Amino acid sequence: MIKLFVPGRLCLFGEHTDWAGHYRTMNADIMPGVAIVTGIEQGIYAEVEKSSVFEMNSTADSIRDVWEDFSCRMDEQELKRIAKSGTFFSYCAGVASYMLEWYKVGGVRINITNMTLPMKSGLSSSAAICVLVARAFNQIYNLNLNTLGEMNIAYLGELRTSSRCGRLDQACAFGVKPNLMTFDGDEIEVQALNVKKSLYWVFADLCGEKNTIKILADLNKGYPFASNDMEQREHEALGVMNHDIVQRAIRYMAEGEVAKLGALMTEAEELFDSHIAPMCPEELASPKLKAVLKDDFIRNITYGGKGVGSHGDGSVQFLAKNADMQQQLIGYLQSKGMSAYSLTIRPVHTVRRAIIPVAGFGTRLYPATRVMKKDFFPIPCPDGKVRPVILILLEELVRSGIEEICLVLGSEEERRLYTEYFEQPISEEHMSKLSKEDQEYENHILDIGKRLHYVYQREKRGFGHAVYQAADFARNEPVLLMLGDTLYRSRSNKPTALQLIEAYERFNRLILGLYPVNLREVSHFGIMTGVWEDKEERILNVSLLREKPSSFEAEIDLAVRNQKGEKEYCSVLGQYILTPEVFHQLEADIKKADEGGDRTREIELTSALEEVRQQTGMIGVRLVGERYDMGNPSALIDTMTRFPLSVER
Repeated sequence: MIKLFVPGRLCLFGEHTDWAGHYRTMNADIMPGVAIVTGIEQGIYAEVEKSSVFEMNSTADSIRDVWEDFSCRMDEQELKRIAKSGTFFSYCAGVASYMLEWYKVGGVRINITNMTLPMKSGLSSSAAICVLVARAFNQIYNLNLNTLGEMNIAYLGELRTSSRCGRLDQACAFGVKPNLMTFDGDEIEVQALNVKKSLYWVFADLCGEKNTIKILADLNKGYPFASNDMEQREHEALGVMNHDIVQRAIRYMAEGEVAKLGALMTEAEELFDSHIAPMCPEELASPKLKAVLKDDFIRNITYGGKGVGSHGDGSVQFLAKNADMQQQLIGYLQSKGMSAYSLTIRPVHTVRRAIIPVAGFGTRLYPATRVMKKDFFPIPCPDGKVRPVILILLEELVRSGIEEICLVLGSEEERRLYTEYFEQPISEEHMSKLSKEDQEYENHILDIGKRLHYVYQREKRGFGHAVYQAADFARNEPVLLMLGDTLYRSRSNKPTALQLIEAYERFNRLILGLYPVNLREVSHFGIMTGVWEDKEERILNVSLLREKPSSFEAEIDLAVRNQKGEKEYCSVLGQYILTPEVFHQLEADIKKADEGGDRTREIELTSALEEVRQQTGMIGVRLVGERYDMGNPSALIDTMTRFPLSVER
């Protein structure tokens, strides 16, 4: 059984431009649609499993009064008939019919365990259920669809109903974060957006009435070609004027101009009323919406507000001035008989801390490790200097913007090696023999030492246990983890660690660097599989992570298909961005082992990562660079041969 969560979505700016941008296939003068969309905290929770039929049932108390269990044979014509019926399950049947027609799947059983998303309120409850059905089929039958694939099927399935949805609605497939969506004919692009300051949104169900189908039908009459002044104004509002508003919104979010962002919401609503609402005056008169937007109490505690979705008297959204006023606004709206919800969009913490575990003895490099820790082994570098491994790693972190670095050591005694190297100046006699350049470099080494912190793994209980020793250092923030016996060389102007940090800032979830390996090598690494999210095949939406599988296991369960249809195997590069959830999971694993009296069991990082992946997702990033392992004699020889010849560009 698989557990799924799909959020609703809130369009912050750019409503209706998704379907308008689609008309570029018929009229090239129409501008691409652009919209800023975010998933919300409310959504649909479900458990799914295989079935001989298509079943939908619910144990959720929140929808008990309106829910009736549904079951249908996996028959294409029957599913299409239900899709056109306009009944409660028409959207689900539309998606199931598409899956059956194009993928020849069997049935699924979907049990909705909780529903926190209000329906028929402009928050895309119908789109969320469509994405849920598409994702259920995708995961149960291993169809290897990426997020855009699930979104497109949800859209095409909903089109088989009487609804005339736009592709913006299925943005809930991308989760709870703000994205810029571009709609250029049949093409869709999605780009994660940066937020500098916390944004305290409130949205509410106006508990009014609106006919979304009529609104969309009337607005579509002006496309693809405008035949009068009213339709021309609609084209301008959804085209060039919307582009201006969306670009300003992106800038205000990135620069933390919260008051300007709120004022822009009011400006966008005025544009909608003057240029778009006249196309459907009966439905878009919106008396409840207008009354709430003009409320003096609300105006005093918000920066601005506007309608939601297709507009009309469905839902309203506001940008509150702070967290306290956000709660005041929710209480006030609820006192007026509305259902109100909060959505706080917070800045993504950039990664400023890193962890390097160096507690291992280096058994495979014995007997050299009797007198020298393997992270102090000398490595010739392209600039002619010979550096210890640990210095090469620390320099990469510094170039990537890391401010504090925690070394996980085996004991307090080991700390002396690092403090002597990074904190104690060499003697005046030795300093005098160095060139001026090397004397400056000596100060550089001492500066790195100021960034170092130390923790200790006093019991050898596995790699995950070693990483957990730095939990307090991580301070419940994202942290970069780098292996102490692996070197990296970028083939771009950005170090591989910086590439990984930038990926985290884009996706805001657990990130692993990935590196392609041959099938015969998979038993030496953690191996991940999933589906590519981009045409360049650099971003992998990970669906499974397994530690050191056999070649047979990897070939059966862990192969990733490239654009040519060939199998690839993606190992963990040795660099990770760990989220706080990873440390929580490691803590739970350690506690479970301790309570079971099994203190000899190794606490693995990979198993904790897989648990977190199942809860919050995981992204693998193919970094532009090379990996140089030095954990065994043959790998060390290869590294010392190739690393001096590599050049970071």
